[in-house]
Amino acid sequence: MEPDLFTAAAEDRQEKDPSSSPLAVRMRPRVLDEVVGQQHLLKPGSPLRRLVEGSGGPAGASSVILWGPPGTGKTTLAYVVSKATNKRFVELSAITAGVKEVRAVIESARRATGGFGKETVLFLDEIHRFSKAQQDSLLPAVENRWVTLIAATTENPYFSIISPLLSRSLLLTLESLTDDDLRDLLRRALTDERGLGGAVTLPEDAEAHLLRIAGGDARRALTALEAATGAAIATGEAEITLETLEATVDRAAVKYDRDGDQHYDVASALIKSIRGSDVDAALHYLARMIEAGEDPRFIARRLMISASEDIGLADPTALPTAVAAAQAVAMIGFPEAALTLSHATIALALAPKSNAATLAISAAQDDVRRGLAGPVPAHLRDGHYKGAAKLGHAQGYVYPHDVQGGIAAQQYAPDAVRDRQYYTPTRYGAEARYADVVERVRERLGRSGGSAEPS
Repeated sequence: MEPDLFTAAAEDRQEKDPSSSPLAVRMRPRVLDEVVGQQHLLKPGSPLRRLVEGSGGPAGASSVILWGPPGTGKTTLAYVVSKATNKRFVELSAITAGVKEVRAVIESARRATGGFGKETVLFLDEIHRFSKAQQDSLLPAVENRWVTLIAATTENPYFSIISPLLSRSLLLTLESLTDDDLRDLLRRALTDERGLGGAVTLPEDAEAHLLRIAGGDARRALTALEAATGAAIATGEAEITLETLEATVDRAAVKYDRDGDQHYDVASALIKSIRGSDVDAALHYLARMIEAGEDPRFIARRLMISASEDIGLADPTALPTAVAAAQAVAMIGFPEAALTLSHATIALALAPKSNAATLAISAAQDDVRRGLAGPVPAHLRDGHYKGAAKLGHAQGYVYPHDVQGGIAAQQYAPDAVRDRQYYTPTRYGAEARYADVVERVRERLGRSGGSAEPS
């Protein structure tokens, strides 16, 4: 790095008195083997490992963009690179730096390369905060490899980073840390001399709560651990109790076992509250799942199922809303994903309800399981292959687009279920329109008197 006078003084102080640094800084990995999580990015031959190992030549390490939620290790990986590589390492933050600072780094890098053969790694944090013009200033340096760029962002780079810069860099996606990852990190921090050096212990119930409130964020987990440790030591306690942890982080432990009955009970209550149109109860259970550290993707999946199971065509926008929420959750993660899940939950709870789609497929499946299937009518079979006409396939088929009204009165279902009616639309919400359509179509097809009941 190229620190100024004040940065150098701060680093000198931290080196002499490590306890002056936050726990999250003290426990920052120094080598790749100390990194928890993100193993998919650290395999032999991966861009990051090659960058750390100083691979050069015509197939030297490319510039990379690290995209992931807060606390997943973007800055940590850059720090490991800075410690492990022999290259010059310069760090800038898009919050405070501008084009002037970027150009100064690039010019310095060109001089170092030309004069001393020393390559430069530029770590740019929060790159999504740079404007298009500011990002443009990086292009010549990245394209000509005057610097190797490591850029970090929590925002979707396809929306926040200009295409020319994306095309000149490798995009590496970091995943939220698992509970096992965070557990290893916390236990290391408790015993490591760089961390707490065994000053306190962390019982299982407090550890479980700490994992929940961390939400896959290593920095949040270590910050909470450090605060709770200070509170325990101040009161002369040798362990961090759940009560101490709750008081420190001002967040009650939700009695919720994600692997036990509570997981299923609360999830069930959420869906049944949506089905019952009780938006307030639904939001309560959603909040419990969020506060308990439930995987937001699990919640989103349940909402997508609810949209079809309990709403269906009574509100055709319900499923697209739930699907959009699931996609957004996968892209942004917690804490912002709570807003998206709330949005979808409210929309589904207040939507008109119909389980007609659920009953329809259930009735159709029941018939198939009982053997009511039979051969596909000959005129509906594939007639594109040689010899199909001799077998009578596709003969006599009426193309609906050639018929006025677009409905051809011909048999579609096998004989065994020819007159069965599986879909019984309700008159709720938008499904009332579908009920009228189904009635007219069945009458046109000569099937207005059938049912889904066994004959």
